Amino acid sequence: MSTETPPAQQSSSSPYAVSLADVSAAAERLLGVAHHTPIQHSRSFDAEAGISVWFKCEQLQRGGAFKFRGAYNKISTLAPEERERGVIAFSSGNHAQAVALCAQLFGVPAVICMPMDAPIVKVEATRGYGAEIVHYDRHTQDREALARRLAEERGLTLVPPFNDPAIIAGAGTAALELVEDMAAQGITLDVVAAPVGGGGLISGSSIAAHGLRPDIHVVGVDTEAANHAYLSKQRGEPVTIPSPDTIADGIRTGMVGTLTWPIIRDAVDEIVLVSDDEVRATMRYLLLRLKLVVEPTGAVAAAAALTGKLRRYGKNAGIILTGGNVAPEMLRDVLAG
Repeated sequence: MSTETPPAQQSSSSPYAVSLADVSAAAERLLGVAHHTPIQHSRSFDAEAGISVWFKCEQLQRGGAFKFRGAYNKISTLAPEERERGVIAFSSGNHAQAVALCAQLFGVPAVICMPMDAPIVKVEATRGYGAEIVHYDRHTQDREALARRLAEERGLTLVPPFNDPAIIAGAGTAALELVEDMAAQGITLDVVAAPVGGGGLISGSSIAAHGLRPDIHVVGVDTEAANHAYLSKQRGEPVTIPSPDTIADGIRTGMVGTLTWPIIRDAVDEIVLVSDDEVRATMRYLLLRLKLVVEPTGAVAAAAALTGKLRRYGKNAGIILTGGNVAPEMLRDVLAG
């Protein structure tokens, strides 16, 4: 299943599609629009993890996830006539919500292609922002082909979930804030970790973190079922897998993007894997001990820290909690576990 967008020109100041200047420009566009989300710290979590961990709480971002950053940056950079015709996206949830919300803010139409098994809470939130939802079967239909066909038929502009320079740059602003805010507190992060999926967040985070601190480590995290980025890193070339069956619905992508892969290949130290059970246990720990509600994908990188998989990278870790749009029944099951 393809999730590619047409190749974009590389940034003049970077060998990749995105540079630190692009992330900084995105941060300027988001100023006063996106929330500058807080950072949380827990000594009890540190004791379990064996390192000091600081959480960038993107579950408190507008739309409940970091995805707002990339969606707003992308839509804000469209030509006015493009934007007015409307936008279209394909997503299992958080990107869908983000595009719908941003379209509402700009007062333009939005069409979102969502899988039939997308979490109801995310479907309802997307519809609540005024978007038209078109359902598809993730196992038999190509979501990008569907979105591109509708875009052509209706004159809409596609806002992809990860494989786009403006999306990557916008996502990178979360890590930019994290590294800068910790430095302002006199704390030097040794490693920044985030889930991978299609790679928009981890590649943007790498560009931002390395742009500020060339010696910092950047680690991507996926679940054992959604291991395409792990396999790609191991083999040195992009690997595609069938739509993975994992609790973390935000990373059920079968491949990384053509624009995100070079950054992951060159600038991400490692991709580590966590089990669905480890994600559940971390969600439960974050809620009961830190009073932080996160969805499964939002807990993926925290699970890597809690299970000791980041210890070799130093004593101070910055973790991006990517979202908090968890279905009530999922939360009930996790707490009961």
